[in-house]
Amino acid sequence: MNGGRPLLDPVVLARLATLHLRVRAITEGVLTGLHKSPHHGQSVEFAEHKEYAPGDDVRRIDWKAYGKFDKYYVKQFEQETNLRAFLVVDASGSMGYRGQPERLTKLEYASALAASLAYLLVRQGDAAGLVVVADRVVKTIPARAAASHLPALVDTLAALAPKGPTRLAAAVDHVLEHAPRRSSVLVFSDLFDAEEQVSRQLALLRRRKHEVTLFHVLDPHELDFPFEDPTLFLSMEDAREVEANGRDVRKGYLEVLRRWLEGTRRAAAEADLEHVLCRSDRPLDEVLLPFLARRERRAA
Repeated sequence: MNGGRPLLDPVVLARLATLHLRVRAITEGVLTGLHKSPHHGQSVEFAEHKEYAPGDDVRRIDWKAYGKFDKYYVKQFEQETNLRAFLVVDASGSMGYRGQPERLTKLEYASALAASLAYLLVRQGDAAGLVVVADRVVKTIPARAAASHLPALVDTLAALAPKGPTRLAAAVDHVLEHAPRRSSVLVFSDLFDAEEQVSRQLALLRRRKHEVTLFHVLDPHELDFPFEDPTLFLSMEDAREVEANGRDVRKGYLEVLRRWLEGTRRAAAEADLEHVLCRSDRPLDEVLLPFLARRERRAA
């Protein structure tokens, strides 16, 4: 448990405006360098093309590329490609779980983490985009570095409703298609998607030089299994239900959980991904500060 330390008063911060308040509160104490990019500088040398999107400067359209590919591409320059982060948030049904009424759901906790990191990124001039996924990609917001971009991103996170099964592979497909080279991909999920395809795709992101971090969000009840009496367990992604005596199944459950977590950590390490286990009762800065410190040390 959190030793009596409040998680930014989740009872008060439980509605739409709360996420804005939560983000401002947590980032006040976390404003430090998220990264030191090897691509940083004042160079305006050509770096790469990206497909034109509404809002891009039409003066940057490369007409030679249009003549060759019959698609509009805009030129990007080195100082514009310092860092682009894609925040992948799992909004499937299982993310709506919370073991106690006063606690944040896993989705609320993941959204607060994602919004806080987006705020920090934009504050230092980097771009943050959003990919929301359940059984498919349900919402995307392109990566932008403008401060005016943040309210829409945070509002989207605050309004998310958990629903349906998990298919993280759909989000990874989207990022593989749209992320420019050397992007940062931050995944917020309980990782209950058992598809091996997800692990392979996440590893592919890393091989394509993207930096990938898995924020593995779980409720304390899922980690500790405090149930002792006969309990009806309901699936949050389909109609399945199981009745069991918590005391009788606790040992077996915790052993399966231990093996699953070990396997997840091992798969992440083998693919050179960072795995961050997040208990949804922990203050957000206890996740953010160590993560940012590790990023800063690696970039030094």
